[in-house]
Amino acid sequence: MNRPGRTETGPEPGRKGVDITRYHAGWVVPIAGRPIRDGWVDVDGGVVTAIGRSAGGGSARRRDVDLRACAILPGLVNAHVHLELSGLRDQVQPASSMPLWVRRMTARRAAGAPDQAAIERAVAEARRCGTALLGDVANTPASVAPLRAAGMPAVVFSELLGFDEPNPTALVARACARCESQTEPNPRLRLAAHAPYSVSPALFTALRTAAEERRLWPLSVHLAESREELEFLRAGTGAWRDLLEQLGRWDPDWTAGTASPVGYLENLGWLGPGVLLVHGVHLTDVELGRIAAAGATLVTCPRSNRWTGAGAPPVDRFHAAGLRLAVGTDSLASVADLNLFAELAEMRRLAPAAPAAELLRAATLSGAEALGYGATHGAITAGRRAALIAVAGAGQADDVEEYLLGGVGPQDITWIDSAGEPGECRQKSP
Repeated sequence: MNRPGRTETGPEPGRKGVDITRYHAGWVVPIAGRPIRDGWVDVDGGVVTAIGRSAGGGSARRRDVDLRACAILPGLVNAHVHLELSGLRDQVQPASSMPLWVRRMTARRAAGAPDQAAIERAVAEARRCGTALLGDVANTPASVAPLRAAGMPAVVFSELLGFDEPNPTALVARACARCESQTEPNPRLRLAAHAPYSVSPALFTALRTAAEERRLWPLSVHLAESREELEFLRAGTGAWRDLLEQLGRWDPDWTAGTASPVGYLENLGWLGPGVLLVHGVHLTDVELGRIAAAGATLVTCPRSNRWTGAGAPPVDRFHAAGLRLAVGTDSLASVADLNLFAELAEMRRLAPAAPAAELLRAATLSGAEALGYGATHGAITAGRRAALIAVAGAGQADDVEEYLLGGVGPQDITWIDSAGEPGECRQKSP
């Protein structure tokens, strides 16, 4: 029996001799090219074999599925999330400054170990919201098993902190051993530095050296998230210095005097194609240009930045700089949900003149490329994994790319099964 909003023609599912399922949609949004009105996507064995524009006619060796009420696009890529903080949902109130929010969050986090059930729910929520790939930053291995069990492709970055770390080489070696002990292909385990105010220059250097020698790319680091970080690097004063001293982690031999966060990382060899720079709220146009020239990826998390008091990221200037831009939600401790479509709507609000195609690319192909999945995720082209979603109502839009930036809820998202089974695409919910 056909499901609502879908019409099947051709042989019955599973009938001998059927090789391909063709999904017809009001729009196909391949990301790697212009949207195709009245398009189709062929899927065989979980792989896209072709895309095109509908021309009528069926095939005895093909099953046709009508999803013309919908737009088909690749599953989204959340390039920055902290799944282990999922148990803090609704427990850390918005703050007027980043240091204040961090104090509130760490006080809550100190109450116990990561909530495994909350992590499992967060992974399921991300998928319901159309996410096909995650970049998770973690201080514990708590997210590894839930990601693996859910079959969610991911990179889990083992995040290191240590502003006064006495033996950074040994600390990094232990982290590398955990990465290299991984026997399963998913998730991939990689390395991350927390931020310039919490990681010593020697630890930054040890992490970069390990990535080069052991081929553990990409790396990730929070950068220029708050104004207090700029003050810290420039003068060695402010809220981050106060916190380090209170924690007994201040290094009196560290020298301030760097006006540019990007320059600080560049001097440490942390500016290049294999690095994800997360947030960048307070970067200058000159710094953004240096990121673009170096080929690093900037990951923006606008809703979280507002929640934590970091400020509004200049998404319009990110675009103008021509850098590779990806997007993340950050954690459920600082955002209401893991819906990247809500993140895209906020990006559109902040950058009303940016091309819609570029914002969509940030949530798909650019994130996949930054995480090392550029050959399999983030676009619809022949040979890529068929990790595809259908968005209800978008099939009738005049400008489908702009429609997708207007806010899409999980109730309007349907997965097209990667094994080639047809999904159900309803009319958009009222």
